[in-house]
Amino acid sequence: MTGGQSTGTVGPRWRALLEARWQAYVQEVTKLSLAYHVAAAAVSDDIGDGAGQPEVAALLRRVTAARRKLADVEEALGRLSAGTFGSCEQCGSVIPAGLLTAAPETRYCPRCDAPSPETPSPEAGPGDAAGVRWLAGRATR
Repeated sequence: MTGGQSTGTVGPRWRALLEARWQAYVQEVTKLSLAYHVAAAAVSDDIGDGAGQPEVAALLRRVTAARRKLADVEEALGRLSAGTFGSCEQCGSVIPAGLLTAAPETRYCPRCDAPSPETPSPEAGPGDAAGVRWLAGRATR
């Protein structure tokens, strides 16, 4: 029996929560994708594909973020099916039910999700390879 099964993190409650989030993200991705394509087509006549326009670039960023969230929920549904939902992917301990209720796609327990002292803060900068760890435990990639 996995840690997730021993805490009641299998069953219809979690599946229903994850499927509701999945459906909401599918709708968001669809809506944003359509808005992006409409905006890009509106400006493409003048300057290429329109991706360089601030409004179009902002829509593209939002579509990308929504797709990541959708992928995270799909991965959580996979963990639920595999019987590992609710168990930390790093240490195997139980993820608190309250945290799963708030963010059911969470993959790490609070201890493993917390930045370590040697881990730079998010302000370390995108070019700093060591700065990648601070996001490792987050539901997003």
